[in-house]
Amino acid sequence: MVVGSGYAMIFTGFFIPYVNRTVGAEGWRTSWMALAGLVVLISFLCLLFLRNRPADLGLEIQGEASGDAGRHAAAPAEANVSIYGNRTLYHLGAIYFLFGFTYVIYATFIVTTLVKERGLSESLAGSFWSVVGFLSLFSGPVFGSISDKLGRKAGMIIVFSIQFLAYLLVASDLPGIFLYLSIFCYGIVAWSIPAIMAAAAGDYAGPNHAAKALGFITLIFGMGQMAGPAVAGILAQNTGSFSSSFYMAAALAGLAILLSALLKKPQH
Repeated sequence: MVVGSGYAMIFTGFFIPYVNRTVGAEGWRTSWMALAGLVVLISFLCLLFLRNRPADLGLEIQGEASGDAGRHAAAPAEANVSIYGNRTLYHLGAIYFLFGFTYVIYATFIVTTLVKERGLSESLAGSFWSVVGFLSLFSGPVFGSISDKLGRKAGMIIVFSIQFLAYLLVASDLPGIFLYLSIFCYGIVAWSIPAIMAAAAGDYAGPNHAAKALGFITLIFGMGQMAGPAVAGILAQNTGSFSSSFYMAAALAGLAILLSALLKKPQH
């Protein structure tokens, strides 16, 4: 499902520079209005086509025999169990916080870095962002499958290791080929962690509490997304370059590797 995010990145990488060239100084307002309109359109599509469960359309859960869907209903005792005493969820939340904090720094400032510090045109920088979007199409399916095969811990360690390399390469004052490698590394794992976390929520909280658990760790992830650009912006303002911000992202990705390595196996 996270492939959709990749298509959106491809779209914005070409659309935003086009609007700015066409409209001029007020292009950013037009872009935000267009994106707002798309969100409203998507909400109506959700209203028209989405349903809460397969049974609403006379369908059954994919891969199950007739009548099996009822076995997913929580027993009364299980329904009253609180997930908030589960320490592993806080562990997952901490890892997800670090992902939110670091990935959004790259997503927010990479185009600005390419234009302001590397001398690229806005159009070319936008094309690079579209390349990230194209590469990200593979991130969820590939690394989601790897996590299914090797486990959530191994999947997260691999993803954060690649992200660590992406942040380190863009922070370092290296030749252009390493910048391209950074973009490749970031794009190929862009949406891997959300895919793995969605599966991990079910692994550690059980199928009947998976949505609640994912919502909880996503709340923590959102805090990371809020904090990341703010701290990175302050660092860049004080140092005159985004290199310090990307070095910080690399260090925190390294911490995420360590926390992922300490993650316990789910109790079945």
